[in-house]
Amino acid sequence: MKIATFNINGIKARINALPEWLKEAQPDVALLQEIKSVDEAFPREIFEDMGYNVETHGQKSFNGVAILSKLPLEDVTRGLPGDDSDEQARWIEATVIGKQAIRLCGLYLPNGNPVPGPKYDYKLAWMERLQRRAENLLSEEMPFLMAGDYNIIPQDEDARRPEAWQEDALARPESRAAYRRLINLGLTEAFRARVQGPEHYSFWDYQAGAWNRDDGIRIDHFLLSPAVADILVDCQIDKHVRAGEKPSDHVPVWVELDN
Repeated sequence: MKIATFNINGIKARINALPEWLKEAQPDVALLQEIKSVDEAFPREIFEDMGYNVETHGQKSFNGVAILSKLPLEDVTRGLPGDDSDEQARWIEATVIGKQAIRLCGLYLPNGNPVPGPKYDYKLAWMERLQRRAENLLSEEMPFLMAGDYNIIPQDEDARRPEAWQEDALARPESRAAYRRLINLGLTEAFRARVQGPEHYSFWDYQAGAWNRDDGIRIDHFLLSPAVADILVDCQIDKHVRAGEKPSDHVPVWVELDN
């Protein structure tokens, strides 16, 4: 089973590029972030015609997450538990059935800038809720993965110029500590379980020629529960997608599971 995560930075802008990538990569499941569309306006027919079941949690002009799956999805829920007042569309869950059932958690974690300020407070509070959700899933012994745009640079080797990000919400010590607390629950960061070393990035800013200079950061991650880590075959970044027509500022990351 091939599962991908991809921040598409707007479904309208990626209306041609996304189907082209799906045809090339053939993921069984794609977790999308920043669809920037209300549910009713998402062009689901395009993807249904390609054989995907489509579930969205949208928001006008901002945020928005979705799941595209060639396999049936069960028990779809929207919104990260823990704050009924949170109206931002950043979380979607569903169960997909392969050899075993896996709970898919697609997320678009808040950016948090500027620091300090209410946006950073929201990011850290959101991460506390994320940890509680992981703890609950672990206690239920449900195999799960949490994948998406985490807006976290885990360590300095995940940035071409780490010094430029020291005071940014993506690399602040509090952000990294919250991410490590997730890992320390017993989760596996899929990419680092398969690929080591620097110069592996999933995001390049549109500005200042970042792509041409490979001035990137790695902020799109898969965290796997122990049962899913046991069936991990591979995890890679599809960097070449950034060179396509009208690319997102992110590229897809995918895992292959023996499922």
